Amino acid sequence: MPPIIDEKLCIKCGTCVNICPQDVFFGSKKKKVPKITYPHECWHCNACVIDCPKEGAIKLRIPLPMNICYR
Repeated sequence: MPPIIDEKLCIKCGTCVNICPQDVFFGSKKKKVPKITYPHECWHCNACVIDCPKEGAIKLRIPLPMNICYR
């Protein structure tokens, strides 16, 4: 399951585009909300959520099988 970007909270800084090790996000240089271009590539590493300067702008939905393994 891909991350969700809250367009109202996103400050369009591009941090998620630059930090994602799997290039899940695509951003433009025109200060727009990044697009999630490769949702199936997301490893759920949480890097985008941790490094985003605006708390709550990105939410990561962890698939149920992964939740069960971590408990």
